[in-house]
Amino acid sequence: MKLAVIGGGSTYTPELVAGLARERDRLDLRELVLQDIDPERREVVGGLAGRMLDAAGYEGELAVTDDLDRALDGASFVLIQLRVGGRAARLSDETIPLACGCIGQETTGAGGLGKALRTVPVVLEIADRARELAADDAWIVDFTNPVGIVVRGLLDAGHRAVGLCNVAIGVQRQVARMLEVAPERVRIDQVGLNHLTWVRAVYVDGDDVLPELLAERVDELAYDFPASLLERLGAIPSYYLRYFYLHDRLLEEQRVEKPRAAEVAEIEAELLELYRDPSLNTKPALLERRGGAYYSDAATDLVSALATGSGDVQVVDVRNDGTLAGLADDDAVEVPARIEADGPVPLPQPPLRPELLGLVQHVAAYERLAAEAAVSGDRELVYKALLAHPLVGQTAQAEQLTKELLAAGAEHLPQFESREAVR
Repeated sequence: MKLAVIGGGSTYTPELVAGLARERDRLDLRELVLQDIDPERREVVGGLAGRMLDAAGYEGELAVTDDLDRALDGASFVLIQLRVGGRAARLSDETIPLACGCIGQETTGAGGLGKALRTVPVVLEIADRARELAADDAWIVDFTNPVGIVVRGLLDAGHRAVGLCNVAIGVQRQVARMLEVAPERVRIDQVGLNHLTWVRAVYVDGDDVLPELLAERVDELAYDFPASLLERLGAIPSYYLRYFYLHDRLLEEQRVEKPRAAEVAEIEAELLELYRDPSLNTKPALLERRGGAYYSDAATDLVSALATGSGDVQVVDVRNDGTLAGLADDDAVEVPARIEADGPVPLPQPPLRPELLGLVQHVAAYERLAAEAAVSGDRELVYKALLAHPLVGQTAQAEQLTKELLAAGAEHLPQFESREAVR
């Protein structure tokens, strides 16, 4: 098969290439295309990718290009991992909200909205082109954040798409290490919205061991949270929930600490320098500090399952369609699904308890407004999305953030300019 990676110049790409090289026979990968608009990243990342594939004995074709049509033509899978606006836009996403007294984060809250407004239209343009050029049964696999909103936009436009995050596989690997079992024996029942999930069960060989883990080893699972929170919830919250559950502490830390965007920029500069080494043919250890742990495993597992219809159970982002009671059928949820050749089939889920459901409904309403705002270019929907989000939710902040997010992202938000011109 042919697999196209849009945003292939990302420093994440060697992580993905490592997984594809390891699973090339299972995937029957004949052609890999890395597409990116940045010439330096194409050259540097593409060079390392080629050396890694050569070292792994890959006999197929590797193409590195800026030509989107070349990448999409005949592709069976289109993996999207791009960042519209680059590192500068991420820094804006993380710092603009702080001035308004709100959490600054690139995937949730006001920063996540800023990213969604820039990203959804670009991804939809790529998907529309893929509809014309890719294989008839091609899948779009989205890793681009905010995954929930991007996937909602893709599904609303009728694309054959699924979203993927590495949070669930991270918990799976952690539990496997704790219990000293193979990861394949562990299945994570993680439910909610992307970056707003809880693990409500951990199955090892079909038996739920979460109650035992919470009783005996809760401190190892608590991440940044008090252990008592996990015990009282009877679940493991995604670490992104710290922006909600530990809001005031995180806000104060963000006000005094170096933005994560600045840290990532430094790591990426080091990584690109390492990637330039002509003797390097494996992903460097520094890549672990970039984030995205187990990204390659999650990606290759999903692509392989879709290609073969294996029926493996994986946590993915899909239409709700009645899976989680209390949410609309067209909401994009993150749940375990059996991966069939025709696509993911979500596993039945018991209702979310009120303390979980209330927050999910709140953010699902925001995501609906955000996706519509990104496509329509309606600034009133931007304001309403901010007003609906529990990390903003106040009129003065929503009004100010609407102005500042649209001003900061103006270069990448033509849909808002055209709407203003019509008015």
